[in-house]
Amino acid sequence: MPDRRDFHSSRTHGFVRVAAATPVVHIADPVANAAEHATLIRSAGTQGCELVVFPELSLSAYAIDDLHLQTTLLDAVERQLGHLAAVAGEAGVVAVVGAPIRHGDRLLNGAVVLAGGEIVGVVPKTYLPNYREYYEKRWFSPGDDIGAETIRLDGRDSWIGTRLLFEADDRPGFVVGVEICEDYWAPLPPSTRQALAGARILLNLSASNVVIGKADERALLCASQSARAMAAYVFAASGWGESTTDLAWDGQATIHELGTRLASGERFALDSHLTIADVDVERIGQERMRTGTFADCARRELDEEGYVRLGFRIPPPLGEGDHEVVEGATSDTPPAVSPLRHDAKPRRATSPKGGGLIRPLDRFPFVPDDPARLDQDCFEAFNIQVQGLMRRMTATGAERLVIGVSGGLDSTQALLVACRAFDRLTLPRTGILAYTMPGFATSEGTKANAWALMTALGVTAGEIDIKPAALQMLGDIGHAFAGGEPVHDITFENVQAGLRTDYLFRLASQNRAFVLGTGDLSELALGWATYGVGDHMSHYNVNGGVAKTLIRHLIRWVAGRPEMAGAAAVLHAILDTEISPELVPAGADGKIQSTEGTVGPYALNDFFLLHITRFGMTPSKVAFLAHQAWGDAARGQWPANTPDAERVEYDLATIKAWLRKFLVRFFQTSQFKRSALPNGPKVVTGGSLSPRGDWRAPSDGNAGAWLAELDANVPD
Repeated sequence: MPDRRDFHSSRTHGFVRVAAATPVVHIADPVANAAEHATLIRSAGTQGCELVVFPELSLSAYAIDDLHLQTTLLDAVERQLGHLAAVAGEAGVVAVVGAPIRHGDRLLNGAVVLAGGEIVGVVPKTYLPNYREYYEKRWFSPGDDIGAETIRLDGRDSWIGTRLLFEADDRPGFVVGVEICEDYWAPLPPSTRQALAGARILLNLSASNVVIGKADERALLCASQSARAMAAYVFAASGWGESTTDLAWDGQATIHELGTRLASGERFALDSHLTIADVDVERIGQERMRTGTFADCARRELDEEGYVRLGFRIPPPLGEGDHEVVEGATSDTPPAVSPLRHDAKPRRATSPKGGGLIRPLDRFPFVPDDPARLDQDCFEAFNIQVQGLMRRMTATGAERLVIGVSGGLDSTQALLVACRAFDRLTLPRTGILAYTMPGFATSEGTKANAWALMTALGVTAGEIDIKPAALQMLGDIGHAFAGGEPVHDITFENVQAGLRTDYLFRLASQNRAFVLGTGDLSELALGWATYGVGDHMSHYNVNGGVAKTLIRHLIRWVAGRPEMAGAAAVLHAILDTEISPELVPAGADGKIQSTEGTVGPYALNDFFLLHITRFGMTPSKVAFLAHQAWGDAARGQWPANTPDAERVEYDLATIKAWLRKFLVRFFQTSQFKRSALPNGPKVVTGGSLSPRGDWRAPSDGNAGAWLAELDANVPD
């Protein structure tokens, strides 16, 4: 196991750094090609890569036609395999290269896996294209009938077969499956069963030529296979130097994970280069575990013959580290590969593995950085909310609803949704009965914003001062505030929150309407709501599936719509207002009650929420990722229109402190509120916290295990 104390290493948290290599091709010149390979393998090692994959037939070149059958060429290729195995061992990486491989009286199009100074195994191509511009069956035999056999290469015993997987014996989840070019164009690619057998990183060595539009097709296949197989998919295609007698090559290189593109290389480049990304094999395992369909499919599709797992060890940057092969899953496993010679020279020192992540990592997991994607997400989120409300209204026959409008973000978003729903149902907005209900701490600014918003949207607006009723209740229960003492405790706050909701429900009864909730997903995660007859409850809550950070951008998005020109100014004023429940009067210093000062920045809380509930990550891994995303405000992208004041950064100590509070609030003190939530539509891919949907947990749980993991593995 990797050292769990090395918190800042990506290896500690289940990441494997992979590279798709695009070497300059030298036609039918294995020595020159091997030199290009060696340079890239060493470069991969110095950049912390642990796995590098080359294109199809990369040692010989692909487009050499009948030269594939020349003994001189095949002998030269085999000699270079031993040389590159040594280079890979010195660099501390697994290298997968393409080569024509003789096996008995057959020639196979092979992917050769090199690690620890050894030729670990060869995976032959299963599907040989023999149509249009391809004539592979003229030279090669398909390897689909070879399950797992021994082969002699460069004077060494190794393995060959289509039922081989490659596994790091000290890195859980670092399991590799290999296929070659045409294989993933097949209706059932070999990588599908490799994934079902346990491979989490799938490799494709390709010599697919390029024509207009083909790059998009290949990227689509890579993305879809990584999504369907719940895996990482690394694709490396031939580039500059291949023969252009009849075809052309672009050197496309992509790395995908669970359907998402992590990296893509430069196409049509004239120099050798690497495309690098960190893939999260731990998360892949978690996704497979939580998706029962994956295990069910594996049980149905895998036969008794099984797959042989060949083990390898990637040693630390200094030292020797032996290579070994572990026994496979079959009863007739071939003999193990010979271990690394004990007189081998110590491996050359390379740069430390891990470090900063090389992969896209959104600061705001519910708010994409890409402006076009953000626009699309806002369009979909808003319309999901609108359609959910429309359906509830048509089902109940309601033509009116009641909503409390505070001048804050959540009630603003809910009111915007209500207006759009009424418009689409061709109902007059006057049927929206909106009330602002000032209490002891309501500021003139938020009250003015509430009135300006209700007026601009053309709803039926009203105001109810809750202070007299609150004083009556506080007096009835003998609270000190009613006697003139400045006691602003939780009872003082909840009396106000409860009265507001109580008024809304009675107004709904009086007007044959229903109460529209406003509380958002982030507040539900933190338990930041007054339970029962409070802001926790409503007849329908359109915001329950929307994170606070996304609500900000939804309001900005709506404010930018042409039809909202009359309300744009007040919407931006609301966005500029500090988030506050406005239940406690400002202190002597004039500072108002700050929600984020109590529960933590919503930017961090939303980050914690997704990675813990949706991905099931440990607190230490969440802290590591949060530090990668938020540790430096100048690094990475920000969502469009993010104000400068919100472009902040957090050090690890701050992240750990707020994560600790999140864990206590989420796992220990607020589940009982989530166990009794009103209906509302699921909106974001991270899921909802509805007890009828994505999150079901005991109300009397505790956070002990999560806090212990945080303290044990995150440095102070």
